[in-house]
Amino acid sequence: MRLVTYNIRRCLGTDGQLSPKRIAEVIAECDADIAALQEVDVGRLRSGSMDQAHEIGTHLGASAIHFHPALQIEDERYGDAILTRGSSRLKKVGLLPRGGIFRPAEPRGALWIEVELGGTAIQIVNTHLGLRRRERRAQAEALFSDEWLGHPGCSSPCILAGDLNSLPGGVVYRRCSSFLRDVQAGTRARPTPTFPSWRPLLRIDHIFVSRDIAICEARVWRSRLARIASDHLPLVAELDVRPARDRLAQ
Repeated sequence: MRLVTYNIRRCLGTDGQLSPKRIAEVIAECDADIAALQEVDVGRLRSGSMDQAHEIGTHLGASAIHFHPALQIEDERYGDAILTRGSSRLKKVGLLPRGGIFRPAEPRGALWIEVELGGTAIQIVNTHLGLRRRERRAQAEALFSDEWLGHPGCSSPCILAGDLNSLPGGVVYRRCSSFLRDVQAGTRARPTPTFPSWRPLLRIDHIFVSRDIAICEARVWRSRLARIASDHLPLVAELDVRPARDRLAQ
């Protein structure tokens, strides 16, 4: 299974061009079976009132499109999406703790789906955490509570993907690493940053997997198109979710 996490910046490229089609082309370059997207606009005036999740999914020929608005003002929505090639079902959507009393932070949410491959049910959670340190910590604690990744229905194999706004070594990153494996740290290749796309310096986009998932490959996609389609680069992971006995028998 190949999965990509990608902050698409409402399909606004570094050249100022707004193009869901271009984002879809980058995802197609990655040949992803599942795309976890952040910063998706649906019905927002600033993006021409288009449904970006649907536009991207249509270009890709996605079998399923799941969207959750962390922010909604009347008909304008903004949040996270997961697109899948095969069948999938939505398990849960919801908001995460929001920091700030006098200056409330931007709402953040999470989206949980289940995908079945070869008789194995895989739980996938997509999220976009906040910019403030205390806020991110509270959101990470919520994600690992019994409401999300700690829920009995979210048992292994499971995957956490998204823009976590946390560098390796940060509190949130260490929290995730104590339960799951960072795909970039799970291969021989040197981990590489994802932001900003034109000159990547920060590794803030992550894919974490449960320890029963084999990491075949993890790479940051740095094609010419990816460098201009968004201000983040996609992170792609090729994963083997088969039971260990089946992998050994191959």
